[in-house]
Amino acid sequence: MRVAITRVPDGKITMQQTSKVAIVTINRPAARNAMTRNMWKSLGDIADDIGSNPKMKVVVLKGVPGEFTAGSDIKEFAAMSLEEADEAFHVMERTIAKFEELPIPVIAAIDGPAMGAGLILSLACDLRIGTPQARLGIPVGKLGITLGPLFVRRMVRLMGPSFTKELVMTNRILNADEASSLGLLNRLVASEELERLTFEFVQTIMNQSRGSLQAVKKAVAHSYEVQDQEGAWRYVDPIDFTEGCIAFAQKRKPKFR
Repeated sequence: MRVAITRVPDGKITMQQTSKVAIVTINRPAARNAMTRNMWKSLGDIADDIGSNPKMKVVVLKGVPGEFTAGSDIKEFAAMSLEEADEAFHVMERTIAKFEELPIPVIAAIDGPAMGAGLILSLACDLRIGTPQARLGIPVGKLGITLGPLFVRRMVRLMGPSFTKELVMTNRILNADEASSLGLLNRLVASEELERLTFEFVQTIMNQSRGSLQAVKKAVAHSYEVQDQEGAWRYVDPIDFTEGCIAFAQKRKPKFR
């Protein structure tokens, strides 16, 4: 599946480091911080760099003001073959898992949409601080994307199986209050307070025992006793995904089977 489409320009992902804090910023505001395949790879490389630095104690993952990430760039998907699209999802999962598996706390600061893979990325973080502008959802039904167990488990852990199904089956988008009530946001703060309160969290965490921080992450992860088998799971429906991406690119309603 390929359609004629203008090349998608990559945004950039930056990392600022102090002695013990890494601040990772997604910067592609013209596309609501939608992530290209190269951006996912860059984000994964940053996670590797953080994980290899024994001095790091806290990570903050955020977007430019007014954004988190709208997920993956669907326009880029529309120019991929099915095999390329499926591999792109595996790149996403590997990157998301790298942040989830960091031995130090990761805080997501959400000041805008956290959609699709952007939602899953936020749920892989240990703590989420949002503003009234936060919107959370995973409207994959419009695109023929078939979520694998590793993507879904993060929603099930926080929302339970029934609400996870509702969110996906109805394409429901949660506002900040709804997300907070479901436990998807640890704190809900005004946009102008997001940076200050995020770094209050950071400072509080910095004052805790590194051993305790690492132990609670490990204990919580093990408490689920989930067998992580990515295997050969296909992330895209071979018919619906093609139609969904083409319809998106053509700005029309998809015609699913």
